[in-house]
Amino acid sequence: MDINQLVLLVEEKLKKNILIQNINIEDKTYLHKNHSSHKEGKFHLLIKIKSEELSKFNKLQATKKIYKILNDEIQKYIHSIQILIN
Repeated sequence: MDINQLVLLVEEKLKKNILIQNINIEDKTYLHKNHSSHKEGKFHLLIKIKSEELSKFNKLQATKKIYKILNDEIQKYIHSIQILIN
């Protein structure tokens, strides 16, 4: 899977499972290319979400919800996720 396909899939899954007003997903893999733990085909994503639904949860609960939704993608394609919730 390439990064564009992954971004579309992540956005689609999050929108399907969470009421989202705005979402922006950025590929930050280039920042980690020289790290010893970097693996080809595993991506680093920055996800910025504006969601009234998620804002009702504390940060840990909201993050767990996102991780549960993206579990398959995390196992296969995502090395790291940075999540910013508004």
